[in-house]
Amino acid sequence: MKKDIKPDYVVYNEETQEYHGKLLPFASGVSAPKITPPDVTSWKNSHIISANNQIKAQYEELEKAYRVLMENYEYNNLVYSAKFNFEPIVGKTYHLYKSNDESTFLSLIQPHECNFDHLGNFRLTADKIWEKL
Repeated sequence: MKKDIKPDYVVYNEETQEYHGKLLPFASGVSAPKITPPDVTSWKNSHIISANNQIKAQYEELEKAYRVLMENYEYNNLVYSAKFNFEPIVGKTYHLYKSNDESTFLSLIQPHECNFDHLGNFRLTADKIWEKL
């Protein structure tokens, strides 16, 4: 026996043997208006450009912050690996020098008062991190 086939415009569920046209959120009749999705290409293109610019700006900010962080890390390592025979006080300025034997040392002596190679001025912060001045 031949199976009864419904036309395409009839919304019929073969499994439950029920019509579902009334349950759809859109019209399913032949005379229903055509459903055309809106063209969002221009909206996508303009928002892609602005989103990419925003992401690029955030990336550049992070990259700059990373470079500053790594520079501070290098300075901190440089000062902590230097020789010094005193306990540095938070907030005071100290001077880093390179001696004749290429080793580094931290001193209270101003650069104009000695003949060593001056590498920089540093201050110990409350976080115990050396800050280059």
